[in-house]
Amino acid sequence: MSEMPSSSDIEQPAFRRELTEALTDKSLHLILLPTEQCNFRCTYCYEDFEIGRMGRETVLGVKHLLSRRLPTLERLNISWFGGEPLLAKGLVEEISTHIVEAAENSDLQYLADMTTNGYLLDIPSAEQLCSLGVRLYQISLDGPSEMHDRTRVRANGKGSFDRIWSNLVALRDSDLPVSVLLRIHLSPENLPSMPDFLARIRDTFLSDSRFTVHLKPVERMGGPNDKNMEILGSDVRTKVLPELRAILQERDGVSKEFPGAEVCYASRPNSLVIRANGSISKCTVGLSDPANLIGRLAADGTLHIDNARLGPWVRGWVNRDWSSVRCPYVGLPRSGQQQLLQIGSGPGVA
Repeated sequence: MSEMPSSSDIEQPAFRRELTEALTDKSLHLILLPTEQCNFRCTYCYEDFEIGRMGRETVLGVKHLLSRRLPTLERLNISWFGGEPLLAKGLVEEISTHIVEAAENSDLQYLADMTTNGYLLDIPSAEQLCSLGVRLYQISLDGPSEMHDRTRVRANGKGSFDRIWSNLVALRDSDLPVSVLLRIHLSPENLPSMPDFLARIRDTFLSDSRFTVHLKPVERMGGPNDKNMEILGSDVRTKVLPELRAILQERDGVSKEFPGAEVCYASRPNSLVIRANGSISKCTVGLSDPANLIGRLAADGTLHIDNARLGPWVRGWVNRDWSSVRCPYVGLPRSGQQQLLQIGSGPGVA
């Protein structure tokens, strides 16, 4: 992973290029939650599942918003999130079909990804979604079955590993043009099993260029089990992560670990989270944080954005603060007195 730029790097071309991409109204990133219900109850989850399936008013709002914006866009990125988005696969297909049909015969660069637990991602579902442009998936595993099934528990209390693994192998054996990011969670409990498990991941999937891995230590993210949850200390991470990454390397020394992003989507004015109830947020982590509510989507597709609430999320660009660009939620100002970024004709006033 690349090092964080120093303060002297902030005025360099890389930062200016990222700033231009964050502010352009030619690009739009929507993170859509077709449902906030989930078929899992992961022990470290921070979501409360109080909101259900996306209502018709919000679905229509999304489609009207896209119809209005697509003629002027060069790039559209749709990220499906939840809850578990495949519990509302029909809505994913409806909105995706709307995009594909509306963008037909255009030069739009359209990219769609999905964060899913993988339990419902069988081949028929993957084939249908692939035909609608959903071709990038992030799927989490918590180690071998005996470890994974303790933490990534289904809502009925049963395990989930075997079916997820079977779905992943089926994707590997298919010829679908998809990409799969395997997010491997690390904790003090599963760490001893990781060397053998990562070797199994490497040997099973990583000779296929469609698969990559991201090693992610579990964090306390505000869930109900935070107080009782053990996490890896910084000293352990410093020692162990390079050793685990080395296991993932192919025999020719090429790393198959996903490098991560320099800029968080939440810091970009042209990236918005549209929740199942039509409220608009910036971050998919602090969903229950009042500071994460910045507006609402109307049924006619109009985005009603409160710039005073948006300002703290995009402060990194104003202040030339790279740490705030990388993660605006950390240290988010809540006084309402900070300098605001005027976003003009960008997505906030569509």
